[in-house]
Amino acid sequence: MSDTLPGAEPRLTGKQRVYAPVQAPPFVSVTPHRTDRISTVEVAALVLSFLWLGLVGWFFLTIPQEEARLTRADPLGFMMTILGVFLPVALIWVAASAARTARTMREESSRLQAAIDAMRLSYVEQQQNAGLSLKRDMEDRIESVARAQAALGAEVASLHLTSEPEPVLQPPLRPVRDTQRTLALEEKSQESPLPPEDFIRALNFPENEHDKEGFYVLRRALEHHRTGQLVTAAQDVLTLLSQDKIYMDDLAPHRAEPVVWRAFAAGERGEAIAALGGIRDRSSLALTLGRMKNDPVFRDAIHHFLRTFDTVFSAFAKGASDNEIARFADTRTARAFMLTGRVSGTFD
Repeated sequence: MSDTLPGAEPRLTGKQRVYAPVQAPPFVSVTPHRTDRISTVEVAALVLSFLWLGLVGWFFLTIPQEEARLTRADPLGFMMTILGVFLPVALIWVAASAARTARTMREESSRLQAAIDAMRLSYVEQQQNAGLSLKRDMEDRIESVARAQAALGAEVASLHLTSEPEPVLQPPLRPVRDTQRTLALEEKSQESPLPPEDFIRALNFPENEHDKEGFYVLRRALEHHRTGQLVTAAQDVLTLLSQDKIYMDDLAPHRAEPVVWRAFAAGERGEAIAALGGIRDRSSLALTLGRMKNDPVFRDAIHHFLRTFDTVFSAFAKGASDNEIARFADTRTARAFMLTGRVSGTFD
């Protein structure tokens, strides 16, 4: 059962959805005009009617008796007399009624206009309040993402420092043979891949600075040679994009089918994999393209990230199921690939 109040609208605060009641427009009270009292128009109509009837009465009293008898004896003449007496009175009251109706319409129009103005004012106030609330929510969200990214960068840096072996001085007992170096490279090349669940979780990065499980999986990924390279390259790109206020959580890509991702892993390029460029946000694309043209460091970081992504994802796709590829496509690293791949022409 929903606990939402009727007539309420949602407002996002972080990860919670709070429902705030919609403010009703202020009640407009307009004193109605009393229509049961006699107005100036009715008084004027009464005066004109009595004047006309008085004039007609004076006319009939002053005409000779013989002409009056002839008029009463002629039915047509009698009807014309009746019309001549009462038709002007009827026209006077028709005009009075029309004037009264026009006055009523003007009053109703004034009341309606006042109600519309009040509703418009209420709507503007609601929009302003909603805009201020949304601005505060966005600022809190950006601040939390920035804190999480700073914590992630510090964690990655500390992991790199702790993972680098300290140099050990050994006496030159015997010359180092090339076979030892060859064996070391073979062991690294035969490194067992990460489980798909850990691979996907690591490339989505921790949700915030309190995501202990995310940091644990990230440490495991950094210890893995190829995955660690992709994590580092993705972290560099995400950090550079955040300088332009571009965050992967704000992007809503159009998801491509797993078969398209497999085609990319198999080496397809151009229009065959154009569906992978699912980022349609024009402002993010324009900012990324402009910085890529003007910032060589940014451009080199994107190219390095795309090359590393190509290599690592191709190996991952060989043993991943369609469901795992679909989940990988929703990670922050995959969204960064969609964005940077579009501006670099990977899908053209």
